[in-house]
Amino acid sequence: MDVRIQIISVVLSGLLLLGLLELVRRRQLLERYALLWLLSSLVLLGLATWRGLLEEIASALGIATPTNALFFVAFAFVLVLLLHFSISVSKLADQSKVLAQRLALLQELLREAESRDEAAESDGTAEREPERAIRP
Repeated sequence: MDVRIQIISVVLSGLLLLGLLELVRRRQLLERYALLWLLSSLVLLGLATWRGLLEEIASALGIATPTNALFFVAFAFVLVLLLHFSISVSKLADQSKVLAQRLALLQELLREAESRDEAAESDGTAEREPERAIRP
């Protein structure tokens, strides 16, 4: 791997790691999502600095240059992250659907109760609420 590419990879991985830590510190990124990102950036930083390991991975995978192996590993992490986020979005969509259905049911019950109260008031059969005793 060329030294310039190694330096660029180390700098970008370090910036990614620092950016992630800052996002977690500011609470703009939840810890459960940050773990995968932090793991990815640490692995990329390790591979960018440890040349021998990257060359061994490249030869084991049949990739001609270690730089391509580094991009391959980064791409694999991005795919894992996308799958993780797709699972999370699917769960959130299901929860949103259930919440919307429950809200609709509650609104219907509230409308029915209000219409019963209005009908009872117009008939004059409305029951008064018992006054609550004020206790000190």
